[in-house]
This record gives sequence, structure tokens and C-alpha cells, in this order.
Amino acid sequence: MAGRHYYLVSALPALPDFGSPAPMTTADLRDHVRPSARPAALVDTILLSDDLVQREAFLAKEIDAVAPAVLAAEQARDESPLPEPLAPAEEAAARPVASDAVWAAYFRHAAEVAGNADSALLAGWVSYEVALRNALVTARAEALELDPSDYLVAAELEGTDEDFSDLLAAWSSAPNPLAGQKILDRARWTWLTEHEGWFSFAADELAAYAAKLILLVRWERLSEK
Repeated sequence: MAGRHYYLVSALPALPDFGSPAPMTTADLRDHVRPSARPAALVDTILLSDDLVQREAFLAKEIDAVAPAVLAAEQARDESPLPEPLAPAEEAAARPVASDAVWAAYFRHAAEVAGNADSALLAGWVSYEVALRNALVTARAEALELDPSDYLVAAELEGTDEDFSDLLAAWSSAPNPLAGQKILDRARWTWLTEHEGWFSFAADELAAYAAKLILLVRWERLSEK
């Protein structure tokens, strides 16, 4: 059937529960979907978000090495420029936190890919991630008596009716930042489970697999630390 990727989906290892070891690397997943253009575009876009997380952690000296799937290692270490869609120099200069401009550019790029590929999963994931990020930013800014509008990212992409009040309450009452991050990532995992299109064999199912995989890989990195 056209638009179905039976081999690409069925040949993947099953993903374990959240918090378990990842069954493959993000680079392995990228290689697996590379022969099919539409799944590859969606997977690359989602894996790029993890590369940017690694880049931020490396620049903050939270990690000593990077293992990007999409970016070159030099780009992830900020030793060479990011790809053009992620390099909004003018916006970066105007922001209190320069990396916010990179994330704004990333989410707008991802939304564009979602539109071009007609991907409901990627469009919804972008909307959810932006809305959650901005909800967290607003909570932090208000606690510090700062103007949240200075720190919001791509707010025009939020388009979601998600109510994050209970999630933010759980996050803010977590005993430490690591526990708080796990609460947020478990909510992300739940959202993906609800929207992944299990056994649809569509490109969106592969995109959801990529988004879940980076959560597993992220927690492996955190566990190693």
C-alpha cells in the first residue's frame, strides 16, 4: 500500500518502557530510514533536537563529548557554524539567552518540514514541545520576577489546548532537578504513546519512534553521569 513502510517499521527493535536502555543508537535509526525520503526527513528533524540538546550541554560543560546523529561533531561542539536554518544571527543578538534563538529557528524549521511532509505527528510534536517549553519558561521567569516574554520561543507554534498546570505542579515540587526532568520526559513519552499511530506503518510512526528513542538515549546519558 502506498505510504506504508512495512519493512522499515517491522525491522526496528521494539522500544522498552520509559527509563529502560535504548535498543539502538540514534545514528543507527537514521541509517535504517535513510533509503526512504519522507521517513528520513521526519526522523532527521526529530533527531536534530537531541543533537541541539547535546550541543547545549557541551557548551555548558555538562558533558565532555558529543555523539550527534545529524549535525557534524564540530557543529555540535560549536567549532563550525550550524546549518543555515538554525543560524538566526540577528535574533540571537536581541535575546537575553542566545541559545533561545537557535531553538526558535529549530522549531520553525521543524514546523516547515512537518508541513512539507504533511506530517500530523511532527506538527503536533512541535506544538507540544513549544507549548511545554514556554510553560516552563513562564513559570521560571515569574518565580524570578522576570518578564516571560523575553524568554519565550516560537510562541506562534504553540497551537495546543494542553493544560500543563498539573504537570508544572509536579515538576516544581520534585525533590531535585533530575527528578523534575524525569517528570517532564515521562509526560513527553505519554504524549507520544497517545499519538504514535501504532501499527499504522506510516512515516509518522517512524517519527514517533525517533522521538521516543531520544528520550531513552537521553536517560542513558543521564544515568552514566
